Formats: sequence, structure tokens, C-alpha cells
Amino acid sequence: MSGKPDILSFHATFPPFCRMALYFFALGNRMAMIGLDVPMKLPLIAALVAAPLTAALPADKNTLNPTMLHVLKADDYRPYIDGFNRNDNELYKGFFPNAEAWGFLKDNIPFLDCPDKDIERAYYFRWWTFRKHIRQTPAGWLIDEFLPNVPWAGKYNSINCAAAHHIHEGRWLRDPKYLDDYDSFWFGKGGDARRYSFWVADSIWARYCVTGDRSEAMRLLPDLIANYASWEKSHRDANGLYWQRDDRDGMEDSISGRLHPHQLGYRVTINSYQFGDARAIAQIAELAGKPEVALEYRKKAGAIKELVQGRLWDPDAKFFKVLPRIENAPLADVRELHGYTPWYFDLPDPSFAVAWKQAMDPKGFFSSFGLTTAEQRHPKYALSYAGHECEWDGPIWPFSTSVTLTGLANLLNGPKQDVIGAREYFDLLKIYAKSQCRTLDDGRVVPWIDEDQNPLDGDWMARTVLIKKGSKIPERGKDYNHSTFCDLVISGLIGLRARPDDTVEVNPLVPKSWDYFCLDGIPYHGRSIAILWDRTGMRYGRGRGLRVFSDGREIASSDKVGSLTGHLSPY
Repeated sequence: MSGKPDILSFHATFPPFCRMALYFFALGNRMAMIGLDVPMKLPLIAALVAAPLTAALPADKNTLNPTMLHVLKADDYRPYIDGFNRNDNELYKGFFPNAEAWGFLKDNIPFLDCPDKDIERAYYFRWWTFRKHIRQTPAGWLIDEFLPNVPWAGKYNSINCAAAHHIHEGRWLRDPKYLDDYDSFWFGKGGDARRYSFWVADSIWARYCVTGDRSEAMRLLPDLIANYASWEKSHRDANGLYWQRDDRDGMEDSISGRLHPHQLGYRVTINSYQFGDARAIAQIAELAGKPEVALEYRKKAGAIKELVQGRLWDPDAKFFKVLPRIENAPLADVRELHGYTPWYFDLPDPSFAVAWKQAMDPKGFFSSFGLTTAEQRHPKYALSYAGHECEWDGPIWPFSTSVTLTGLANLLNGPKQDVIGAREYFDLLKIYAKSQCRTLDDGRVVPWIDEDQNPLDGDWMARTVLIKKGSKIPERGKDYNHSTFCDLVISGLIGLRARPDDTVEVNPLVPKSWDYFCLDGIPYHGRSIAILWDRTGMRYGRGRGLRVFSDGREIASSDKVGSLTGHLSPY
């Protein structure tokens, strides 16, 4: 990767008969080099000719053995899936119904073993729900947000609002075909990539950093550039800032949105998305050998960064805020959770980290059930069951929780700061994991993910409002696919920091008290990666300490949990 020739991809461009001829030419040379007479080996060559071509050539680098686990045993975790199935009222059967859930997950997901069973359970639960949203359509595979069809969706029930979350989560699946189709769907196959705000280029780059397959990103580069230009034309004003309605950010009825009659504002969300997409386009352009395009988009990203830090930062509140799209208007007087969005894209300079004090402040965003969408000290902070079912003026929204925790992991992997640490990351992730449940009428507590949540008692608020209104779409938000969790575990907690080169970088954010953890069968740059920590060496039998394996071969180790790098061997 990282600009080096992809030998397997180049090799695959030859017709099959040419590849076979090259193979036997190399075989003959090798025999001659070690002193064997080629004519004497004709029976061996004849046998090889009769064998399938796939037996003579290396496997494709994106094709992994579905059972490629080197430390853990998949069947040890099947009881989670069986339990989810037993407790599920399967109202909407997708392409992979519950009866096929285990087979799909066993073949596709990395497996987690850790001492915190709330996080472990939520990890498998969220893969179990993600599987429900994989939909086969005439345009190929796509990932939906709602299980039932909803009238405001686009073609094939598609909604781009959380599509970036879908890509970040789904990039860790072993079979690439689902996201191959989904990424392409947004460009020329019926998808509407600008119905809502959508950091699509950044997501495709993030996926490339996991797969190591540059072909998709390079193929989509013209579409990504055209998409970016459309946002510039429709949503960027002469001051250089991008504007958006709060509901087109998927954040309707926000406190800041009410400051403008049309809920328009220069929001830190869309400006951060455009920064991330500009940076990603520059990186993809470099892969494609287009330095002039890369330079152009790096300049765009730099200009947005300057504007976000200069115009959307409130130095008194020490937080990024919304600037109403009104001449000479001041910044909104409220801190909202989406003010952490710049860290999702590594936008802010280190001095802005002071904003993270609000994350753990009970008068700010912290609650026992998760992070509220508006600071709780604000007079318009609300938890209403009387209005619209989707309000962002207080309730917990997993969509924003996912953005915030991704941003926090990025912060903790950047320059040192003393505002917030790994312990707080774990605490927030733990709360997020525990909050994903619901108490049934018979008293059973079952895993559950829905739309928005009451920070006082964990009630799924939109669900309650819709039931009271007699919704015509039963359990609209059940298994709602509007956020990430597994990606937070993989890239944050376990700490696999995906990169475009062949360096494997790991920086776990686990508690110091943990004696063990293992994430096994991670599809990464065509290999199967395992990351483990074993304080005594007795749990996994691979030695003591933090260890990283590629296809079963150890590539890095340390006697303590911390930042660690190793290198993938060439094919």
C-alpha cells in the first residue's frame, strides 16, 4: 500500500492462460536453480496443469478463510447470538434472518474476549443488529437505517444520514462485497448522497485504511470530487462557511436551530464533514497520482480548519458552537454535543482540548445513561414527550455518542493533554454499552438499541411517543442502525488505528485493571490480525504481555499495555 505496486492486483490483470504460463515458467526456473532436471519433472508439471488454477496461484488478498481465528474459538461466543434470537420478536426478516445470524456472523466478524461482559455482550449484540440491515436490492447490497420501510427514505429504503456510520462499522466485515456495493450505490445507482449531511469521502478513505484495497477509492474519486463541488455550490456562503438545517444534519428541533426561522446555521457538523472529505479526497488523489488535485483539496481543508477555529469557537464557553445564518448574529448561547465533531476528523489544534471538560460534567453532557445532546445547565434543555418524537434538545442520541467517542479516541491518540484520559473513554463506552437495553413487560431485561433515550431512566423516548400516538409502523426504531459501537471497540478500546501503509498500530484504551483481552480474526490489509493482552500468559497460552499477530505470526509485543507498532510482511 502507500504508493507501492499491488503485485496481486497487477498479476490478476493477465488472462488465465498467461498466468498459468508465467507460473510454470517460474516453476521451471526454480527447479533449474536447485539442480533439478525439468524434463524429469514432466509428470509433476502435468499433475499441476490438471489442478485448478486457484491451487497454483496465491489467494486474492481480500479473500480470507471464514474461520481464520488464531487465538479464540468462535463457538465459545455463539450463546450470545442464540440468546439474542430467543429474546427477539422478529417483526422484520431481512436477507439474513435470525435463523442464519450465527452463520453470517461466524464468517464475517472479528471475535472479542474481554473481562467486561457488558461491553462484550453489546459488541456481539450490535453485530447481530447490523446484520439485520444488510439488504439485497436490484442495485446490489446496501445497508439500511430502519428495518421497516419509512416514507422519508430514498430508493430501497436508503437514507444517507447515518451511512458514514454504516461504512465505519461495516469496514470490519470479512466479506467486502456488502460495502463495495453500498459505497457505489450513492453514486449513479439510485442513492441520494446529499439528502442529509454525509462525510462520504472520509468514510471511503477510512475503509481503505482497513482493507488496503485502493481500487474502490480510486474508482470513486471523480464522484467524490463532483459530490464535494455540489456541496460547495449549494451550501457554502461567500464567507467560506457551510450552512445546514439542523434536521438535515439528522438533528431536528435543536436549541441552536430554533435561533433561525428556518433552522439554518453555520454548523460545526457540516463544516467538519467538509474538512474531513477534503482531506480524504487529497489522500485518495495522491494514491491516484494526481498531486495537483491533492494540493487543491489540502488547501480547501486548511481553509475550513481556519474558519471553524476562528468563527465557530466560543472563547468564553470554550466550545465549538453554531453561528446562525443571520448577518452579525452572535454564536448560539448553548453548548451542544455535536461541538465535538471536529475531533472526529482530527481538525482542532491541541489548545482546543479544553472543550472536553464538558463531557464528564453533570451540568454539561454527562449522565448515568450517556451523553446528552445539549448541556443540562441550559434553560431550554428539555426531555419532552409532548412534541415531535425526534428532538435533539436534551435526549441521548447514539448517533452523536458515536461521533463523540470516535473523536475522543482520536484526541487520546494525538498530542498529550491533561483534560481527559483513557479512563474516561472507557467509562463513557461502558455507559453506552449498559444503556443498550430495555425492560420487557414480563420484567426481562433484553439488549436493545433504538432512536433516542432519556438520560434519567434509560427509556427509549421516540418509541414511547410513537406508541402513544398509535404509530402505523410497529417498533419503528427497534434495532435502529443510526450509530456505531463495534468500531468504537475495535479502533478505540482495543485500539487498532487503521492506516494506509503496512504498519500495524495498536493503542488500547482499556482499564489498567484488565488482566486480559483479545480481538481475533480482524480482517486488515488482506491478513487476519489478532491483538491480545494476557497479564500472566495463562489465558491464551501465547506468552505474557501485549501481542499482535498477523495470520498467526507474531509481529509485535510489549510487556505493558500501550502504544505498539508492527509491520505486515509482504505477500
